[in-house]
Amino acid sequence: MELDAELSALATQEDLPVDVLRRLLQHQGARSSAALLRRDLTEEMVEEIIALGSARTLAANSSLPARVSARFVEHPEPPVRCAVAAHIRDEPPGVLARLAADPDPLVRQFLTMNDHLPPELLARLAADPDSSVRSGVIGRWRDVPDAVRRMLLTDTDPGIRSASLRAFPPPADLLPGLLADPETREAAVAHSAPTPELAADPDSDVRSAVAAHPDLPTGLRDLLAEDPDFFVRNAIAARADTPPELRERLVAGLKPDSPLAEWMLSFGRGNHAGPPPVPVPPPLTRQQAEALLARAGL
Repeated sequence: MELDAELSALATQEDLPVDVLRRLLQHQGARSSAALLRRDLTEEMVEEIIALGSARTLAANSSLPARVSARFVEHPEPPVRCAVAAHIRDEPPGVLARLAADPDPLVRQFLTMNDHLPPELLARLAADPDSSVRSGVIGRWRDVPDAVRRMLLTDTDPGIRSASLRAFPPPADLLPGLLADPETREAAVAHSAPTPELAADPDSDVRSAVAAHPDLPTGLRDLLAEDPDFFVRNAIAARADTPPELRERLVAGLKPDSPLAEWMLSFGRGNHAGPPPVPVPPPLTRQQAEALLARAGL
C-alpha cells in the first residue's frame, strides 16, 4: 500500500490516540478521510479541519453533531452546502426548508438525496424549476401522491416523463398518450401489453423494452429473436423463459463491435463481474503508527 493510502487508512482507525490524529490532519488525504468518516471528532478538530480547507468533506460527515452540520447550511460555498444537504436532519427546525430554497440548483439536487425529507418538501422539490432537481425526487420518492405523480408524468421535459414512467406506474388515462409519444414510448412499454406494433417499432430501444416485457407472448419472443439489433436479441437471450437452445444460438451470434458493447450485453445476461473487494488493512499499533508518521514527516 502506498504511503498516502496508509495514512488515510490510519486516519479512520478506531481508538486512535488524539495526538496521532491531530498530526494526521496535516496530511490532506488523511484529513479528508478523518473529516468524512470519523464519528469522534472534537470541536477543536472540527475547527482545525475547517481552517485547513476541508470544510466540504467535513460537511458530508453524517455523524457530526446537529449544531455543527447546521453551520454549513449557510456556508458561502455551494459545494459545502451540497455536501450537508444530502444528509442533514431538520435540526434546528427549518434548515431543510432553507436548503429547499437555496439559490443554487445543485444544492437542491443534493437535497433530494436526503432520507429525512418530509412529503411537503418532496412535493415542493418535485415542482422545482430545475429538471435535475425534479429528476432527483423521482429517484428517491416511491410513495408519490397521485397529484405529484400526474405532474411528473406530464412534465414538459421528456426525460422527466420517461424517468417517472420507470419509477412508478402511470394512471390508466395517461398511458395512451405516453405510448404515442416517441420520447416516452420505450418507458411506457413496461406498463402496457406487448403488441406486434410495438415489436415492430422503428426505435430499437422500444423493441428492446418489448423483448424484456414479463408478459411477452411466445410468438413475439421468437420474432424478436431474429431482430437485426443485437441488444434486442440480447434481451431475448436474457429472458428466463427463453429455451436453452435458442439462448445458446443467440449468444453465439452476438458479435458486438466493441469491448464496451460486449460489457453492456453482459449486464443484460447477468454474467458481468465486478472488481474484487478491497481488503481492510489491520489496525496499527502505536509503534507502527509512529513509524508511519515518521516516514511521512508528520
